[in-house]
Amino acid sequence: MTRYVVTGAGGMLGTDLRGALAGRDATFLTRADLDITDPAAVDAAIAAQLSSGDVVINAAAYTAVDDAESHEDEAHAINAVGAGLVAAAAARSGARVVQISTDYVFDGTATAPYAEGAPRHPVSAYGRTKAEGEERVLAANPDGAYVVRTAWLYGEHGPNFAKTMLKLAAERPTVDVVIDQIGQPTWSRDLAEQIMRLVDSDAPAGIYHGTNGGTASWFDFARLIFELGGYDPESIRPTDSASFVRPAPRPAYSVLGHDAWFGAGIAPLRDWRSALREAFATEALVSA
Repeated sequence: MTRYVVTGAGGMLGTDLRGALAGRDATFLTRADLDITDPAAVDAAIAAQLSSGDVVINAAAYTAVDDAESHEDEAHAINAVGAGLVAAAAARSGARVVQISTDYVFDGTATAPYAEGAPRHPVSAYGRTKAEGEERVLAANPDGAYVVRTAWLYGEHGPNFAKTMLKLAAERPTVDVVIDQIGQPTWSRDLAEQIMRLVDSDAPAGIYHGTNGGTASWFDFARLIFELGGYDPESIRPTDSASFVRPAPRPAYSVLGHDAWFGAGIAPLRDWRSALREAFATEALVSA
């Protein structure tokens, strides 16, 4: 029987992975349980417990995008060095590894969806550390590593854009949201289930893009959140990125292509609108 270890199990995706792994032999490690920057601890948690054919899903990450600009060493330790340690430990035990990555490995200047093999060109500290993490994981476990890039993640567990919008809807008559950043809102539960389809298949190692289909601006996303939450979408006012200057640059275009799923015989994730509607119908998102 396949055994699973999930690192970063206390986060939004990690919590949804608990549901996706229900009924399986799985160990869930939060940051308090495992410091992935500690080689001995990683070996004890992974290499010493797993064997050939088992799976490690590394959802542990430094995700404070703006803070990473002034704390890049800390972000690098987790997102790059730690990711590499997890992948190397998995390789030593013959296990496969799934590394969760991000659209921030690209600069956001494209005008068509980024292919899985497109050159990395991060423009933020967070993006640089995640890009190096990808490289380390693929090098440490070349035959057994899956890099799953995601973007614009929201869900029931933990802070995210959807919950923020619902909170602001209840507090303010109008909310300004940028219209000049384009991406793919992605439901964390959909992503967790897709990761399980990946590891249950005989898909080749490599890079996969774990985002819901279609495209949207943050403005589009916010309008549908308001509508599904019972608020007036006309109270969302469009603005541009220049109105929200932040320490880390945001990619203007974060649409990711899904060809690798087709190549592996796995359907990509559904359209983001369908996913968001189901999220509202089934989760605590409606009462955030």
